[in-house]
Amino acid sequence: MQRSEKIFHWTKIAAHIDDIDFGANDIAITEVDGKKICVGKNRGAFFAFAYTCPHAGGILAEGCINAMGHVVCPTHGYKFNMQTGYNVSGEGYRLKHWPLQIKEEGVFIGMDAMSS
Repeated sequence: MQRSEKIFHWTKIAAHIDDIDFGANDIAITEVDGKKICVGKNRGAFFAFAYTCPHAGGILAEGCINAMGHVVCPTHGYKFNMQTGYNVSGEGYRLKHWPLQIKEEGVFIGMDAMSS
């Protein structure tokens, strides 16, 4: 069986990565197609992930990024891999995440073309 490639609608969120206003917790909030999205940075890498936790709706922009590079929900402490969305603290939830690209033309988030 052949796997189909995902098709993304790329949206520019900033002219340069330095234009994104990251908080002291290394998480910023941006908006794509009317949807709030978090952008996290860790060890020189950047990630786009859901604004709210899939467990109880905690605001992930109010959480933190731990020493392992996982975003931690401020409500119940659930931890997620920002690149894959996998719940690494064992509760079984999956965090919505999107590809982020930094190009000469700016910073872009790839939204699934089928859902936009």
